[in-house]
Formats: sequence, structure tokens, C-alpha cells
Amino acid sequence: MTAPMFTKRALFLLLTLVATACRPSASSDSGADPVVLTSTTFLADITRNIAGERLPVDSLLPIGTDPHSYQPVPRDVARIRNSKVFIVNGAGYEVFLESLLENAGGESTLIEASAGLSPGADAENAPGIDPHFWLDPNHVIVYVENIREGLARFDSEGAAVYQANAEAYAAGLKDLDAWIIEKVDQIPPDKRLLVTNHEALGYFAERYGFTIVGTVIGSFSSEASPSAQQMAALVDQIRTSRASAIFLDTSDNPALARQIAEETGVQIVTGLHLESLTDGPPAGTYIDMMKHNVTQIVNALK
Repeated sequence: MTAPMFTKRALFLLLTLVATACRPSASSDSGADPVVLTSTTFLADITRNIAGERLPVDSLLPIGTDPHSYQPVPRDVARIRNSKVFIVNGAGYEVFLESLLENAGGESTLIEASAGLSPGADAENAPGIDPHFWLDPNHVIVYVENIREGLARFDSEGAAVYQANAEAYAAGLKDLDAWIIEKVDQIPPDKRLLVTNHEALGYFAERYGFTIVGTVIGSFSSEASPSAQQMAALVDQIRTSRASAIFLDTSDNPALARQIAEETGVQIVTGLHLESLTDGPPAGTYIDMMKHNVTQIVNALK
């Protein structure tokens, strides 16, 4: 069972954006607005692999932006309104969209990439839904199918192209999964311990045999604030487990992690890219992003 992406009011507004399927034409891509708009950069890359050269694709959020803390700008409303297809992660990830959708209007085919996936939750440490499905490539295969199906509804004449591209990309994701398993095997099982800034690597840990020791911020969002008790508890968890590193996204504020590192003597790895791609290496594509993150984790723990 999938969880609602927005509040009831926002969901109603979102549903009003969904139009009946229509065919793109040469005039569909007017000005700087793409035919297909995605909420994030990694979704844009995944979608480009399916759309190929048939449809132009762009991301609403710029490269390097953390969706948890994103503040919408006026131009975002127009970009959503003018897009023909709008692709979101779903599962409560894009909280910033609620205010945008109230003002966007227009008609756009909506695709929720994570539809059909069962959300995980840590009721003790981070109540709610974990939306970070994409950090397990097997879940991205579901994204691919949802996006392929949505693009084919929008552009039925391109269905065969989207099918072939989706199959090829899904094969690449299976290869990525095998590559990650091989790399993680370099880490002794008792050292596969993860401490992160916020609850983001749960699906990754479940797939590849890691234990989440704790998080600096006990939330699925990087915008929450930990209490003094939560900080003290994490220090105890790190000491008890003998975890050796705290892993941060490049957009995370490292101040709290540094405090914990000073008390526990663990290293801080700040080079992960969990929420956004980069402009070129090391995380210019979704697959490159995953390989970069895994390399960082393996090198710190093996």
C-alpha cells in the first residue's frame, strides 16, 4: 500500500493537474520550458534514459539542491504550469510542492515514480514514511516502469521507444546492483555499520546487509533538529556498536556530526551525494551517484 504524497488538500490540487493523454508535437517544447519536468535531478537522469531523444527533460530543482530544505522561487510555478508531464518521487518527499501546486494550475500528466513501492518506517526513531527508495537500485527499476508507463500514456506513438529504453536501463540497474554487492563484500560483516546525518540509507542498508546504528537527526528530513537527549543517545550507540564513521551528504551541515565525532573519535565522511546529482563527475548520473556513494562507504569501512 502506498502512502499519500501530500495532504488531502494538496492531493486534490495535484489531481486537478492531471490531463488526459495527448501527443507531443514540434511546438510542445516552447521556450525554455521542457515537455517533461521532474522534481529532482536524479529523477531527470532516470527519465532521460527512458525518454531518449524523443522528449526533452529537465529538473525543477537545480543541481546540488537538497529537496528537504528547498525554498521555491516564482519561476517554479510557471515551469510546473507549462510542463506537459510532471514526474515526482512521491511518498512525502517533495513537501515544498504543496505551496507551488496551489498556484500552478494548468494541465500536466502526473507520474509518481515510487507508486507501488511499500514504504519503510522506523517508528521509534523517525515516525513517518521513508521516501528514499532510489538508494536501492532495485526500487529504481519500479521507478523506470512507472515512468515508462506514464510517458507511453502521454505519447502513445513513442511507446515502443520507451519500452526498449526502459528495458535497457533496467538491465543497467541490475548490473549496478551486482556491482554494489561485489564492492560491499570487501567490508567484513561486523563492520557494516552506518551512522548518517538523517534517515536516508534505510533501503540501501536493508538491501546490502548494513546496520543503521543511528542518525544525527532522527528524521527522514534533514531539516529536523535533534534534542540533547537524542545526541547523547547517539554517542552511546556509536560507542557500544564501535561504528567507525559518520556519513554525510555534501549538502548537510556538519556541525552536529563534528560534535559527536569529537566525543566518539569516529571519522566524518562528507562526500556522499544522496539527494542530488552533480554537474559532471563524481555523480553526474544516477548510476554514477550510486557508485560514488558506495565507493566512499566501502573505503571508509573496509
